[in-house]
Amino acid sequence: MPPSVGEQSPTFEALLCDGEIFRASTLSSALGDRGAVIVFDGFVFSAIAQNWWSQYDTYGWDEFDSVPVYGVVRDGPYPINEFLRQLDNPFSIFSDLNGAIAEAYDLLVERQGMAGTKTPRRGVFVLDNHRTVRHAWHADGWTDPVPHEEIEDAVSGL
Repeated sequence: MPPSVGEQSPTFEALLCDGEIFRASTLSSALGDRGAVIVFDGFVFSAIAQNWWSQYDTYGWDEFDSVPVYGVVRDGPYPINEFLRQLDNPFSIFSDLNGAIAEAYDLLVERQGMAGTKTPRRGVFVLDNHRTVRHAWHADGWTDPVPHEEIEDAVSGL
C-alpha cells in the first residue's frame, strides 16, 4: 500500500537530474524548508510524461515557496537530462532505473503488453520537511488527471 497521509514516506538515495548535471542525492537532503512534492511517472519521453510535466510548469509548481517538486522515473540520468532540456523544464527528476524507489512506495506494477517491464503507477506525494505525507494521490489509470488543485492546497498548508 502506498504511503498514506500522516505516515512517513520512504527515504531513498538516487541520482538527481536537473537538465544539465546529475548527482547522488537523498530525499531528506533534497527537501525544501517546508517539504517537497514527489511525482512518480513511468518513463520520460512518454506522451503522458511530456504532457504532465508541461502542465506542472504551466500550473506554476516551480514557484512553490521552499517546496521543490521532484519527479521519479525509471530512466537513467542521460535521457532524463535530455527530456528536461527539450521541455525547457524547471524541475529536477530522480533516476529510479531499477525501480527500487517505486517499489518502496508500493507503486511498481507490471505493464501489460510490455514484456515484463515494470513502471510506477503515476502518483503524487506532498511531504512536509520531516518526510511526513500531507497529501497522497495515485492514479488508477495511466492517463487519469492529477488533482492539481488538491496538491496545491496541500502545499499551501505546509
